[in-house]
Amino acid sequence: MSQIVMDNKEKIVMRLVHYLITQENYTPIVVNGVKNEVWLENNEGPYKIVRINSNYIHNKEQYRFDLFKINNIAKQIKKKTLSLKVNVLNIFLDLNDDVKVGEVKNIDSISIKDDKELINNELIKNAFPSIKTGLIDVKDNVDLLINVTNDINEKTAKDNKVYESVFKPKKIIITNIIITLCVLVYILQIFYPELLYWGANIRDFVKMGDIYRIFTCTFIHAGIIHLLCNMYSLFIIGSQLETFIGKARFIFVYVISAISGSLMSLVFTTGASVGASGAIFGLLGSLLYFGYHYRIYLGSVLRNQIIPIIILNLLLGFMLPGVDNAAHIGGLIGGYLATVSIGIKNKSNRTEMINGIIVLIIYIAFLVYMGIIK
Repeated sequence: MSQIVMDNKEKIVMRLVHYLITQENYTPIVVNGVKNEVWLENNEGPYKIVRINSNYIHNKEQYRFDLFKINNIAKQIKKKTLSLKVNVLNIFLDLNDDVKVGEVKNIDSISIKDDKELINNELIKNAFPSIKTGLIDVKDNVDLLINVTNDINEKTAKDNKVYESVFKPKKIIITNIIITLCVLVYILQIFYPELLYWGANIRDFVKMGDIYRIFTCTFIHAGIIHLLCNMYSLFIIGSQLETFIGKARFIFVYVISAISGSLMSLVFTTGASVGASGAIFGLLGSLLYFGYHYRIYLGSVLRNQIIPIIILNLLLGFMLPGVDNAAHIGGLIGGYLATVSIGIKNKSNRTEMINGIIVLIIYIAFLVYMGIIK
């Protein structure tokens, strides 16, 4: 005989939460001040938020207040995840028959009384087609609790391994190699300080066939302050990004960012252009894309650090003389598109990556035409 007593609402909650976490990749949200409610989040799901409410809603006033509360919490999640829109599936498990759910912007509310209503509800069937076969089917309360707990713990452990593989500290190699090369080139420049000789990016020379300059210029710096500022930025930003996306992807993003920044410079700048800042802005663009995909973990970092750094540095580039802001903007766009094209581990899908490759090719081809061919 089962030693655990569950009512119908508790069984529905357990089975539904089990399905959404293990089959649809939703994760629980901690919402302070609520009781008998489950909040789940999946930024790539048909609904970004699924909320299951076991409280008894007995009249229209309580129903309206409940929607008001959902809207406020959704706004907080929207701000945290930098989302333009947060759609909510709001499931009532104990709604008075006299209370009729209505249409509210970005909130789809339904009332579920039993398993039959759950699997036959049109909103749920459209959003989660596999729910009929995906719901765990265990009659005994003890077995239900054990199976649900074990499956969720197993899914959580698997997700934690994925998270750890992305965010755990790794040995930084590529960033250090790039810094070393820049420093060595600068030491050589001391003995022969002619920037043109070392491969500065100049439109006329590139047009005449010195294509290599669009890449070699990123290892040349105009002075010790220029070098130190760029190498410090590269160390901070590059170390983070290399850890997040891996060494091979990092090399690709850095090279594309460097070339993209140099090509954009050719379009808008007539003088000599040198420095790693275009490539560094590309790393920021890559971090921007990565941070958006992992915004549940990096939402505050993205909002309070990465975006302000990008905006501040672009503004300084427009205000200070001698700064090649075209290279910064070109690198930023190139780094972002390069990361879209190679994808983010466990986040990007094939269609998204193919679209990124197409857009990146068109973007680079356009810069080549405008900066070199035209």
